[in-house]
Amino acid sequence: MFAALVAGGAGAAVFAQAPDSPPARFSKPALTGCHTVQGSVHFDFEGASRSTCYVEDERTISIMVVPEHLPPINPSPWYAFRYKAAEGAKLTVNVRYLGVRHRYAPKWYGRGDPASLSVAVAKDGGGIAITLPPGEGVVSGQPLATSAHYAKLQEQLLQAGNGSTTLLGHSHDGRPVEAVHLGNADAPRLVILLGRQHPPEVTGATAMDAFSLTIAKLVRSGAIDRNRYQFLIVPLLNPDGVARGHWRANLGGVDLNRDWGAFTQPETRAVVDWIRRLPAGVRPVLMLDFHSTNRNLFYVQGDEASPQGKTFLEAWLNGKETAFNGYPFEIEPRDANPGSGTTKNWFHATYGIPAFTYEAGDNTDPAAIRNAAEALATTMIPALDSSLRGAPGQ
Repeated sequence: MFAALVAGGAGAAVFAQAPDSPPARFSKPALTGCHTVQGSVHFDFEGASRSTCYVEDERTISIMVVPEHLPPINPSPWYAFRYKAAEGAKLTVNVRYLGVRHRYAPKWYGRGDPASLSVAVAKDGGGIAITLPPGEGVVSGQPLATSAHYAKLQEQLLQAGNGSTTLLGHSHDGRPVEAVHLGNADAPRLVILLGRQHPPEVTGATAMDAFSLTIAKLVRSGAIDRNRYQFLIVPLLNPDGVARGHWRANLGGVDLNRDWGAFTQPETRAVVDWIRRLPAGVRPVLMLDFHSTNRNLFYVQGDEASPQGKTFLEAWLNGKETAFNGYPFEIEPRDANPGSGTTKNWFHATYGIPAFTYEAGDNTDPAAIRNAAEALATTMIPALDSSLRGAPGQ
């Protein structure tokens, strides 16, 4: 299982600044991996970072982690690599970031005692040194959740909610952009759940998994009336970015959470084209977009919120900020990033509905994330019913 490395401690690796150039006796920086007699690192799997590496000595390898496009970018330096280390000594891997500070504590999966691993963060935050035990394993900024994870989730949602799979479109790389549809196609109220616009934001994916599975079970049990509500659930909106280990963008070099309204990218177009083909009498009533940041947070509408949106917020979230063990959260009502093409702003401006960004903390305990998400999913539809009562067309 994955274990988070602890900074410092006995035997902690000492971070050393990268030399101006690799030692002459070793090869030039490599995109595919680096090898010595004593150890190696590799980037040959789904979710691995597209990084260059070079050998400093037989038991020290450095990796330069770079974003997939130039700033502006929200600094989310993602790294993921597998390694091998010969018996008898440890391997140190220096992970250096281009122009940004450290964000994600490394997670390790491999053979050996997690207590024998250590990590040291550079004083300027520009990188980390990870000391790894003999053997082999995988290190990543957050637990890996790639296409296999989403294939399993899709099957769970279909089984739990008696739903169907909808192919919305394809990414630049030809990967499917898929959704699970729950409820009847002519149910008048549509709830949209979106995830993984930003590849490294795995805690948000953990929240969305638990949230959507709870919704599916409520639909199947009849606790949510499938004749009144339908759901479009898109857990993996940026499949190329996730597969290629991007920090933020899709393969087109675009932050998808800045493309709503412009719809220059196939992933955002796939979702909006499906919505625009809805039958008469069906309209969106809520959108939730799952992300991660440095704390548990909901971005909601501010002064621009409709009366229905304010009623929904009051019924669903207000007063519950400390209700969930291990998952205190904040509510930030503001018109964030006006004109920037965020999902939150576009859905509210287009449909006048509550459109919230559901942010799970980078380091929040996964069990607490799941427990809170399940509870919030259970109370969402009653809060919507309350807010929509008496609204025009409802």
